[in-house]
Amino acid sequence: MMAGYGCLNRNSITSRSPNPRMDKRTMCTVEKRGRVHLITLTGAGEHRLSPSLISALRSALATVRASPSAGALVLAAEGKYFSNGFDQAWARTVPPHLHDSMRGAFRALVADLLALPMPSVAAVTGHAAAAGCALALAHDSVVMRASRGFLYMSEVDVGLKFADYFGELLRQKVPDAAARRDMVLGGNKMTAAEAVRLGIVDAAADGGVEDVVAAAVAAAEGLAARGWDGEVVAEIRKAMWPAVWGKVKDHPAAARPRL
Repeated sequence: MMAGYGCLNRNSITSRSPNPRMDKRTMCTVEKRGRVHLITLTGAGEHRLSPSLISALRSALATVRASPSAGALVLAAEGKYFSNGFDQAWARTVPPHLHDSMRGAFRALVADLLALPMPSVAAVTGHAAAAGCALALAHDSVVMRASRGFLYMSEVDVGLKFADYFGELLRQKVPDAAARRDMVLGGNKMTAAEAVRLGIVDAAADGGVEDVVAAAVAAAEGLAARGWDGEVVAEIRKAMWPAVWGKVKDHPAAARPRL
């Protein structure tokens, strides 16, 4: 994990305080609700995927993976955004060769999720755009806020090339060819209702952020209760999405971060 950033470990807490005290530099929290480990991107910002945030998420996943009581994972976010994609503001301030480090780190994050030895659920509490949309779709299941937010692959609108594994991920997770075309080549902003209808999202939850998180945790708790062998879950997932796994598993950044 990069110095000065990370996730506040709240594994001993079973419910969130309305005003949790945390270091101002903390980017996410990790807490335990029953057998479900909940990672939350904190704050009211856009949760842009900078190298620091990606590193924090990978470290959080490593913490969850190492927990003997972990039965399932939920990833959620506070505020209006689930994630608004890569941190383009950061990219404009650094040499071009560092852009590859950000993309490589995110490729490794996708590899971490595919190799996770437990079921995973994304609680899409707000807008999920570009890499943020890919992050949501890299989970086994998706619960999306019904009243606010959309799935949006913005690359065609902003003039950015597509990562190869993004294409493979979307081929697997957006089964309808016309919807996939409209999403990728048309920049369609997909609502929760539309995503549920097309089989991209498993459920649309009414209410606010906490209602969406509660619905995702309940879904994850149901999966955790099945008592599956985590390593078997991970191997089946890789076999289900071999094209995606093949493009992310051997990337140099994919070495698992230390706890």
